[in-house]
Amino acid sequence: MTSPSRCGFAAIVGAPNAGKSTLLNRLVGAKLSIVSPKAQTTRARVLGILMQGEAQILLVDTPGIFKPKRRLDRAMVAAAWTGAKDADLTLLLIDAKTGVSAHVREIAQRIGAAGRRAWLVFNKTDLVGPAALLPMIAECNAITPFEETYMVSAANGDGVQDLLGALAAAMPEGPHLYPDDDLTDMPDRLLAAEIVREQIFLRTQEEVPYGATVETESFTERKDGSVRIDATIYVARSGHKAIMIGEGGKRIREIGSAARRHLAQLLERKVHLFLNVKERAGWDEEGARLRAIGLNDLPE
Repeated sequence: MTSPSRCGFAAIVGAPNAGKSTLLNRLVGAKLSIVSPKAQTTRARVLGILMQGEAQILLVDTPGIFKPKRRLDRAMVAAAWTGAKDADLTLLLIDAKTGVSAHVREIAQRIGAAGRRAWLVFNKTDLVGPAALLPMIAECNAITPFEETYMVSAANGDGVQDLLGALAAAMPEGPHLYPDDDLTDMPDRLLAAEIVREQIFLRTQEEVPYGATVETESFTERKDGSVRIDATIYVARSGHKAIMIGEGGKRIREIGSAARRHLAQLLERKVHLFLNVKERAGWDEEGARLRAIGLNDLPE
């Protein structure tokens, strides 16, 4: 007797820097969601499509939930909660090393108030002893009774296979929504912009990466099978533009070179990447800029 076909959405939510993107990439087995040591790297929903037996698991990586200040921030937090609301199952991912902060308790309370299926997942458990984990698990379940609790290390893979098997069994019966060999529904243009933005996070400091966004202006297939990508980096301040370009253009060349290598691996073809840096004060308050990076704009 064959197993029934299953398909469902599992949204990964939590505070910034809990390791949501690392977990999604580990589960899918491919670099889909950009990762950096800095908080609030993910800005828009990223869908990872994962096959496990007859189950298609649609993993949704969401922006970290934090106290928003800018229009961009509000759209990011709204995207996270929308991802949870639309999912069949919500995974609250908690950084075990940081622990159950007041902010994490607020997120758990809101998940509980929604009355939907939710699991508790502690990440980075390789850095914390069992004696410290048990009180945190009890505290979270006192706030919201979670169906299941898992302990993983997204960085080294500990516990991830157990979580994966449980996710497959938890998906509702139904037909697959995407081709089984797809990895994501993200358009190549947006993927290219995100890979460039990842390098900005890795190669610039302090407020510079938060004041920048990347838009793919053109994505052109060439006759030889390669692709030409032209992208614009918008920065909020003139000082940020100088930092982004670097002395004699050194930093922008480094950003472009690293992004080009990653894109060539992801797209499985030669990539010609051309970057342009423009100052655009207030871009993070512009609806058009938010839509360009995959966020739904919010009413004023």
